[in-house]
Amino acid sequence: MLCYPYCSNIVTEEARTIEEKKLISKKELLARFSISYGALYRYKRKGLIPEEWFIKKAAPTGQETYFPEELVCERMALILAARDESSLEELAARLNGAGVRQSVLVLETAYGEKRFPLSEILSAYREDGDGGRRELTGLIKGPVDPDGKEK
Repeated sequence: MLCYPYCSNIVTEEARTIEEKKLISKKELLARFSISYGALYRYKRKGLIPEEWFIKKAAPTGQETYFPEELVCERMALILAARDESSLEELAARLNGAGVRQSVLVLETAYGEKRFPLSEILSAYREDGDGGRRELTGLIKGPVDPDGKEK
């Protein structure tokens, strides 16, 4: 196979142009979904946005982060739509293929519903106005074997 230097440069430039059209900058992503820098990195820490989607590229101002536009925009829409219904941990488990169904504690208040996987509850109690405290962990989590695991 013959290879000419000018041909490889043309292909490289074309591939780079295609790649850049499919990417969205971090700044554009934050603006499009009206989220903060902190929220974006919280989603990353929780496993909602994969590490490999964070693409670092040189820029005149140093280094900028880009994402595969279609993938990250679809994921952001899903996160924002589901964040009021379930915890970020639950959402990450669903997105990352953890198909194991687990029991959850659901608290319904005047402000909405909050779900907590039972496996994440360390203790639960009710504080009375007089300083008293009623332990609820056993009632919520059910019987526990000597190793501390649910029966």
